[in-house]
Amino acid sequence: MNKTSHEAEEFIRELLPLLEGSSEVEVVICPAYTVLERAGVKLGGTGIKLGAQNLFWEEKGAYTGEVAAAMLKDAGCSHVIIGHSERRQILGETDIVINRKVKAALDEGLIPVLCVGETLQEREKHLALERVQEQLNRALKDINLDRGQLVIAYEPVWAIGTGVNASPDDAQEMIAFIRAGLARLYNRELADSVQILYGGSVKDENIAAFLAEEDVDGALVGGASLLADSFARIVRSGK
Repeated sequence: MNKTSHEAEEFIRELLPLLEGSSEVEVVICPAYTVLERAGVKLGGTGIKLGAQNLFWEEKGAYTGEVAAAMLKDAGCSHVIIGHSERRQILGETDIVINRKVKAALDEGLIPVLCVGETLQEREKHLALERVQEQLNRALKDINLDRGQLVIAYEPVWAIGTGVNASPDDAQEMIAFIRAGLARLYNRELADSVQILYGGSVKDENIAAFLAEEDVDGALVGGASLLADSFARIVRSGK
């Protein structure tokens, strides 16, 4: 929940020249709902894609305050974040709700960026793998997938703003586990095609170590994405 339309436009103006020569890195920017349309105009023709931070699962109706997948598509979005740890932890979204949102996104041709991850309590009780597999199974229940339709982000909740950092080995272990879980749910070919991102306090100082891991395909960037120069350094690390 950052940036007015004016601030977002200024951010994009600063960012674009910093990303020249980085066209081989896929970049998706996911601003607040109120910024989407104007950000989409500024990003037009740049190769940078537009995503939303959330959506509602119904097509339309009396759901005051909610935003439908078709509205996001109309605003220029190609992606939408679903099940972010803050939606789960602060706003109480359940795996059942997240499943409905994933279906709504896919029905409209949006690519869900599905977030999964365990809390510190779950990790300390050695329930991390079980919880992430449960999130994966429930979020993708009764959903058929083709290549290119899904992105997954592993967010260790215990490493977000807590001062406790996940290591690249932690990220690799869990992301490899997620990929194996996708293979069990679907098949190995599809599992290998899914982009799986790491999203736990990613910074320009640590991103290279995470990207060096075999199964880490990219990053879901939080606070470090609010400044154009730090975000650009993260993007350039993916070249």
